[in-house]
Amino acid sequence: MSAPGRRTARLAALSGIVLVPLIILLLDRPVSSWAAATTRGIAIFVDLTRISEGLLAVSAVVLAAAGLAWLLGWRPGRAGRAVVVACLAAFVSWAAKEELKYAFGRTWPETWTNHNPSWINDGVFGFFPFHGGNGWASFPSGHTTTISAAMMVLAYAWPRLRLLWVLPVLLVAIGLIGADYHFLGDIVAGAYLGAACGAAMAGLALANEPDR
Repeated sequence: MSAPGRRTARLAALSGIVLVPLIILLLDRPVSSWAAATTRGIAIFVDLTRISEGLLAVSAVVLAAAGLAWLLGWRPGRAGRAVVVACLAAFVSWAAKEELKYAFGRTWPETWTNHNPSWINDGVFGFFPFHGGNGWASFPSGHTTTISAAMMVLAYAWPRLRLLWVLPVLLVAIGLIGADYHFLGDIVAGAYLGAACGAAMAGLALANEPDR
């Protein structure tokens, strides 16, 4: 990575360290309360969250097909490698967020399973590190993490289309907020985590390609 690239990476990491706690302290509860009162239950928001779920399903199919094609003699070009790496990044980031969910042990904005304590139902708002269980797995947002990881790889491969790659991330985030599936801080943290995973995967797998 070049010196400017390293500086950008450090600044991005620092911004996340500062921004995410501020959002958690100042915005998570009011945004969740607003969503619960005004937008929760509107179908379009739930549908938007499924973009990320669909990405994982498509990624699994693409990776299986790519593996079979490789055995049959296919050798991907630049575009093919970028798509495969984007699919791999989605799964790598999924594994990373699972470990972090357990480590942070954050409660959810709503009660989803087994009467889990939540902000809206019980006024519970906090982190319980290494608690375990689905009721303590809100942070970071897995939906945002996986979509951000894949889109970061595509943005690396085709930087002129970066605004296009940002759009799915924004749509998923809007859906998660509107459905009150996650706190805003969960979503922002997931975006940082996914972007970091995607950048690392792209840097390792695509950095030696010819100039874009």
